Amino acid sequence: MLIGGELVISQSGQWLESINPATEEVLGLVPQGDTADVNLAVDAAARAQPSWAALDFKARGKLLRIVAEALRAKTDEILRIEVADTGNTITKMKRDVETAGDALDFYSGLGVEIKGESMPASADNLHISIREPYGVVGRIIPFNHPIKFAASALAAPLMAGNTVVLKPPEQSPLSATVLAELCRELLPRGVVNIVTGTGMPAGDALVRHPAVKRIAFTGSVPTGLAIQRAAAESAVKHVTLELGGKNPLIAFPDNDPDTIAAAAVAGMNFAWQGQSCGSTSRLLLHHSLYKPVLERLSDKVAAIRLGDPLDPHAEMGPINSKRQYDRVCSMLRSGIDEGARLAVGGKRPPGREFQRGYWLEPTVFADVVPDMRIAREEIFGPVLSVFQWRDEAEAFKLANATEYGLTASIWTRDIKTALRAARAIRSGYIWINGTSAHFYGTPFGGLKNSGLGREEGLDELLSYTETKMIHVMLG
Repeated sequence: MLIGGELVISQSGQWLESINPATEEVLGLVPQGDTADVNLAVDAAARAQPSWAALDFKARGKLLRIVAEALRAKTDEILRIEVADTGNTITKMKRDVETAGDALDFYSGLGVEIKGESMPASADNLHISIREPYGVVGRIIPFNHPIKFAASALAAPLMAGNTVVLKPPEQSPLSATVLAELCRELLPRGVVNIVTGTGMPAGDALVRHPAVKRIAFTGSVPTGLAIQRAAAESAVKHVTLELGGKNPLIAFPDNDPDTIAAAAVAGMNFAWQGQSCGSTSRLLLHHSLYKPVLERLSDKVAAIRLGDPLDPHAEMGPINSKRQYDRVCSMLRSGIDEGARLAVGGKRPPGREFQRGYWLEPTVFADVVPDMRIAREEIFGPVLSVFQWRDEAEAFKLANATEYGLTASIWTRDIKTALRAARAIRSGYIWINGTSAHFYGTPFGGLKNSGLGREEGLDELLSYTETKMIHVMLG
């Protein structure tokens, strides 16, 4: 782990195994940090923060760009680690690793935007606000895009003048150790600290530490709720959450069935085993499209090639961990038991190479209705649920019928219909005739139980600052 500029083992001497989800073999070990290690990391970050904040914003930005370039120089090394550790296919993961430094580059140029305002609050005096960093920031990231999320987790808080304690995912922690080596070499001691370990106790200790006033978490709704409770029990904190999604793709009747079937496959992120919070895992088809789209969709999903994630021809790998695999299988059984029709997939793929590991065929359920578990709960696996509707009111009701509100995808050739739907759907990030893409500078985040706060834009940078008001009495 990286604590105070040194690569160290845990205080307890305990280690955490990282398992290859394709083979169930042990890939390596990382220190199993606990409360003692988190305390040391926060102390180191607190000591480093005043001098880091005192740096000119141009100097901070230059250091972020240096780290970004160093990450790119290690693309091949990180890529092989990341593929083996996550189960994500090398073709898709290559883009993840190549762009891991993009957030560092993006925020490195936004330092001049950390500005306050002047206000004409009285005629005889001067009233100005300034923005200051919180101090030590805690960031906890998920398993689906580890190196990309780790790099982006550092970008905004560091540019705003904070120091960071980062907890990588316990399921896929290995690429963070490479990032730790780079930060030790390129950044002042204590500016970035990386503590590996499990959510309990390491993540919990970070959330509860009284010196960590700013927390950002990406993951599931239940864990987000637990983080809110833990934070509130220790201090008044600013907590942002990027949580799950049960995202709708709504297809209006003016669409071509082939187009919608292709969009549904792309939006479901089968290439990531469906393990993406923005996946459009609910396909809402107008009844006139239902049969032709379902036929084409089933053929496309059945043709997805599973295989060794290191094989460039593989189109889908294994689910990330045994725990996640067991949950997805439980949801599959629930869908069958509640009467959904299994159109394709739903079992371990045949073949000797798939007998070990967390393999599951890409799956489509048809005839899904709103009260089923697979209609309401995030599965976070390669499972797409298909519904049908007859009028707009029913479509919008279906789209909004879950606790989630992260993304939505609307497909129609009519601009009035598209904008009417975009206004009606309670999601924070909406594509019209598109899926999956993120664009830097546009704030990403969810409504309802899908989270609090926005990332990937100026809002995220400013969220790592506090406003101070200064009144200059001139009268």
